[in-house]
Amino acid sequence: MALNDYVTTFGQYLKAKYGEKIYKLSLHANVTCPNRDGSKGIGGCTFCNNKSFFPNHMNANASISEQIECNVVQLQKKTQAKKFLAYFQAYSNTYGDIEYLKKIYVESLKPDCVIGLCVGTRPDCISNDVLNLLQKIKDLGFEVWIELGLQSAHDVTLERVNRGHTFVEYQDAVRRIKNAKINLCTHLIAGLPGENKSMILDSWQQVLNEGVQGIKWHPLHIVKGTQLARQWRQGEYQPITQEDYIDIVSDALAATPAEVIVHRAMSTVAQKQLLLAPHWTENRWPIMTGIEAKLAQAKQLKTSA
Repeated sequence: MALNDYVTTFGQYLKAKYGEKIYKLSLHANVTCPNRDGSKGIGGCTFCNNKSFFPNHMNANASISEQIECNVVQLQKKTQAKKFLAYFQAYSNTYGDIEYLKKIYVESLKPDCVIGLCVGTRPDCISNDVLNLLQKIKDLGFEVWIELGLQSAHDVTLERVNRGHTFVEYQDAVRRIKNAKINLCTHLIAGLPGENKSMILDSWQQVLNEGVQGIKWHPLHIVKGTQLARQWRQGEYQPITQEDYIDIVSDALAATPAEVIVHRAMSTVAQKQLLLAPHWTENRWPIMTGIEAKLAQAKQLKTSA
């Protein structure tokens, strides 16, 4: 059994739509974040070191075209990939001068092999200018997704991790993204300081209530160079266990409607030398196997009920 036997995965959705497997090209846009440049703060989220998101083989200072070329070469060494999505991942990729954003988005879509883009950002960085730009790109026939980092629907948690936005700001962003008819995937983190299973699943339910098209799950990583790393070293934070992560995400996935696309159920850091804990996150496959086993069990119980 595989995950797509129980939920609609992003890969499954793309293959059904385009007739073949589509791969993401992780790109660095050299943008920043209002929680880092002084607009809202200077420290960023307590868990954030964006170096952990960017593959070792990539040069973050290279042009978008050069990054795409490098990425395609690396992927084609491992696969027979022919079509790709440009994935602007690190920092807030809707934050900045609109002409610069237009330049990098358009540049990423020039290669014939790129069929669209996914743009990672924050709820407080969704301007109407950006939405108009992405809507125009979508109307040209490209696949377009906004990946919105919420992490938790609880303001007390958002404040604790120095997130710099509220759940109300997320709701406002969702409303305007929906009005622009752009696909939205929301990111949630399991294992944030002070949160238990009930709080995490409540965040998931509130996200579903907003009517998003996709959802992505992450375990909280403790990486070097972050406030969370200092808290962990001082014994102020204990990371989520593998068993608890499997339990929480499995319960959420088992109740996720088929029309909501699961972009990811488990993530690992791109640069593992930055990872301090939990070390079980270094290999995603045992976690995926555990999630799939629990989903199979839940399906069997539901069938026999």
